[in-house]
Amino acid sequence: MELTGRVVALTGAAHGIGAAMARRFAAEGAAGVVVSDVDAPGAARVADEITAAGGRAVAVAADATSKKDLKALVATARAEFGHLDVFCANAGAAFGTGVHAADEQWQRSWEINVMQHVHAAQVVLPSMLARGEGYLLITASGAGLLGIPGDAPYSVTKHAAVGLAEWLAITYRPRGVRVSALCPLGVRTALLEPGIAAGHPAALAIAAAAPLIDPEDVAEAVVRGLGEEQFLILPHESVRESFARKAGAVDAWIDEMAVGG
Repeated sequence: MELTGRVVALTGAAHGIGAAMARRFAAEGAAGVVVSDVDAPGAARVADEITAAGGRAVAVAADATSKKDLKALVATARAEFGHLDVFCANAGAAFGTGVHAADEQWQRSWEINVMQHVHAAQVVLPSMLARGEGYLLITASGAGLLGIPGDAPYSVTKHAAVGLAEWLAITYRPRGVRVSALCPLGVRTALLEPGIAAGHPAALAIAAAAPLIDPEDVAEAVVRGLGEEQFLILPHESVRESFARKAGAVDAWIDEMAVGG
């Protein structure tokens, strides 16, 4: 899918990867960009930047875990720009905890990293199927393909996000709706850099797995991936080789990844 003339909506777009994608989509000639986030002032700043640069954008305060908010987000896209072509479910959360994480952290990880994408699909699929085209981009993680020590809720829910994206692609590609799973490793964002500074095992493992890249590098990979309609969009190309190596020797992979191994 080429982005010129398309209408795109994003969650988690006030900062980091989401903000970089919003700006890049506008630069690619998107007809409209809906920037949403629980951080309403941050979303407004990104939308204002796009508008100041000659693009068309609106900001919406939305909780990505709320189906009601996602419905309102899609309604705004249609009201402002007539329809919606691409939905990027991008909000994410990490707590840096193991299997003994508090129940509240497990639940919150599930709501943001998995159910956000379920609700997004439920909201956007009817109109996309009626039109016979559309695109759903699910921001997962390289951790959802390779696993990661030190953060059980994050690793588990990102695996689930990839699994959901795969199911959606298998089910709806024949009906014209494309689905991609965005799976970066280390990106210089507020989600990762504090963990690196604190010496957290999960953050350090991600940083050691591949060079850190900027959100703008992820946005570049997304534009390319959407254009080629790739299921797995891998800003770190090394993830592809690692994923294949893991599939070929799972026990050896576990030994390699094991804390202290």
